[in-house]
Amino acid sequence: MRWLKFGLLLIIFFFTVYAVSMSFVEENKKFTIEKEINYPVEKVFPQFNNLQNFSMWNSFFSQNNQWTFEYFTPYEGQGSAMTFHDKKNKKSAGDLYIRYANPNKTLRYRFYEGMQSNPYLIDVKFVADKGKTRIVWYIQTPKQPFLKRSLNLLTEDFIADQIDLSMKNLYNTLGNKVDKDRKRESLKFDSLMVENQGIQLLLGINVNSKNDKNALFKNIVINHNKVLNYVKMDLAKKSDEYGEPILITDADNFKDKEVSYFYSIPLPKRIGISDNNFSFRTLNASKNYVIYYRGNYAGRTKAIQQLLLQAKKDTLRTGELQQTFLEEPRDEANTMIKLSLPVFR
Repeated sequence: MRWLKFGLLLIIFFFTVYAVSMSFVEENKKFTIEKEINYPVEKVFPQFNNLQNFSMWNSFFSQNNQWTFEYFTPYEGQGSAMTFHDKKNKKSAGDLYIRYANPNKTLRYRFYEGMQSNPYLIDVKFVADKGKTRIVWYIQTPKQPFLKRSLNLLTEDFIADQIDLSMKNLYNTLGNKVDKDRKRESLKFDSLMVENQGIQLLLGINVNSKNDKNALFKNIVINHNKVLNYVKMDLAKKSDEYGEPILITDADNFKDKEVSYFYSIPLPKRIGISDNNFSFRTLNASKNYVIYYRGNYAGRTKAIQQLLLQAKKDTLRTGELQQTFLEEPRDEANTMIKLSLPVFR
């Protein structure tokens, strides 16, 4: 009995000491973290402003293979959002929102972890400096109940470590993108060329869409996100493990009121997939008439007609048209596409 009383007094003592110490700890914590990256703000900002990009290099999200992600329109900028769930129990692991965006200058995030009702308040400032970008993170943690305030003593170090690792990932990501941009700068647009194409394995979905001025491109954007999310999140593929998205359709269906197409992403090998909405398709090796096109998406029809006219002139049969998006389909007025038309006798 004496030991029971002693143990109870000891518990009360430690609880009292903990409670007193917590009275000196703030209910939430504010801190600032500043980093610099050797890329211009025009390259850096889109990696923060687009939550699909953000979740791929931000280590808090990219390191956890047990999460699945959903993204919501407008996909980038103010009003965009994403939610993530645990694969095993399907419970919500959290939500991230962009509440304010000033291009190349400021972003305001609201991050809800788990089922918490109080968010992390995160403002990020971008400062251009002679081809480099200074990134300043202003972070305020959620208010914690009195007995949980000790968590605030660990939060700053944890977040600082995550940002350090994330910046290394971002540097590598931007390095790959810059290499691609340099290659694209050497492309010759609007000229008909002949290329030999090897075999490609594609994973994608079959789609039907109205073919009016706005509906088709909006439909492409939606299905691009579906396929890309499945490849990156469900199949856990990194950016160097898949190719640029390819839309396959009849070459002359741009004249129809409704369009059927297969939207896909190239993969190196066939793997098991659990979602019946997706399927594999093999592109056989072929000789292609090719035009690189840049501009309004609707304006691609002139280039397609040029390909068809050349095939007719050369008395060649044609296969399905391949539209490779050299840049992700985001802005209808500014697309960059490789149009490839297989030809044969």
